[in-house]
Amino acid sequence: MVTIHWFRRDLRLSDNPALFAAANKGLVIPIYILDDVNSGIYKMGAASRCWLYQSLIALNSSLNGQLLVFSGDPKVILSELIEKHNVAAVNWNRCYEPWRIARDTQIKQDLLNKGIMVNTFNGSLLWEPWEVLKSDKTPYRVFTPFYHNGCLKATEPRVPLDKPNQIQFFLNDQQTNQSDIEKLGLLPQKNWSSEIIANWSIGELAAQQQLVDFMAEGISNYKEGRDFPAKNAVSRLSTYLHFGELSPNQVWYASYAQFAENNFEAFRRQMAWREFSYSLLYYNPDIPQINLQRKFDNFPWVNDSKLLIQWQKGQTGIPIVDAGMRELWQTGYMHNRVRMIVASFLVKNLLIDWREGERWFWDCLIDADLANNSASWQWVAGTGADAAPYYRIFNPVTQGQKFDSDGIYMRRYVPELALLPNKYLFNPWEAPKEILAAANISLGVNYPYPLVDLKSSRARALELFKSLGTL
Repeated sequence: MVTIHWFRRDLRLSDNPALFAAANKGLVIPIYILDDVNSGIYKMGAASRCWLYQSLIALNSSLNGQLLVFSGDPKVILSELIEKHNVAAVNWNRCYEPWRIARDTQIKQDLLNKGIMVNTFNGSLLWEPWEVLKSDKTPYRVFTPFYHNGCLKATEPRVPLDKPNQIQFFLNDQQTNQSDIEKLGLLPQKNWSSEIIANWSIGELAAQQQLVDFMAEGISNYKEGRDFPAKNAVSRLSTYLHFGELSPNQVWYASYAQFAENNFEAFRRQMAWREFSYSLLYYNPDIPQINLQRKFDNFPWVNDSKLLIQWQKGQTGIPIVDAGMRELWQTGYMHNRVRMIVASFLVKNLLIDWREGERWFWDCLIDADLANNSASWQWVAGTGADAAPYYRIFNPVTQGQKFDSDGIYMRRYVPELALLPNKYLFNPWEAPKEILAAANISLGVNYPYPLVDLKSSRARALELFKSLGTL
């Protein structure tokens, strides 16, 4: 029996239910299809493509060069492969983005109509969205009950699978090399990819090592340390989970083994937030575009492209915001605490629509995940199902002083302020002229004045919020 295993968001051999089942049935044709045909506006962003390029190289190596790569419409490509090689079945692990659900539903029906077996599995979530519901069988809209009443009372996630003992490849005489992957055109013209790749180890083996390292060194200080961007206390597993180089089940059971008490609980909540985001996306497929709280549909967002560009470039004049935006551009990543700070500044101080931020993150983040990205932006904006109240506006000065008090993170990404004393590091516009001069800073010349006054812009946002009658 010949089975196609269609790799999607599961770029790994271990704990891969669809691949495991295919290998146990007989001969396997492993494939990856870059689908820019059906994705529409959710075509993979540039940073994610850089990561995908390296991940496919790593996956192909682990498959002894047997990974077939294609670009185009999966419906057409699968049909051609099935006819050419007399394929009996197609296996895949399920995806949950609305456009993928629509595509996969059609492909599955077409294949079944042709007498081809289709086997789908859960390889991306701890629980399917329909497995964690309220007692009345409706989806949760608030995270805390989703976690306590849903996740913690649900059936335990399945135990991770080993790698298949042996994969018998149908096309053993064909070899895919790096040049075949290069033909997918994943790398951007800008020499950005090398900067991103230099900051990360990519692929399944790297993912497993990162998990081991975090469990050995990071989780013991996770609860408190995860808010400090200069500390090595976050897992940095999000991208590996996004591409499926690591499964959430592997992470869940690895964390169980640590018995890290409060730190374990805090980490487990973050895993559950990922599940919650997917539940929101599954039951609200327009969440990347539409306010979940529709009362915000009439909010008078400011359409100012100049302000948006300054934010994107990390030239806002607010040091911790600029540090975060530069980290994003240089590495394809941003610390989660800083993500909240820069998002709050864009939406609530600049009054720019959260969807502009979501789109920028989509293009620049290596872990750009449709569920997490849209749910998190709506959370910060106050427009989501379980959102921070709109009147919760992060003060970027006090946030920087609290979570980067020594300025290690800030100085790394905003080196022009490196000589400022810590007292004025996050508010240089308040520094006396002689202090600025001693630090070689000329505001408006080598570092910008703030785009807005933080106090007055906060007051303006609250007034607009009140005008909607939502306070």
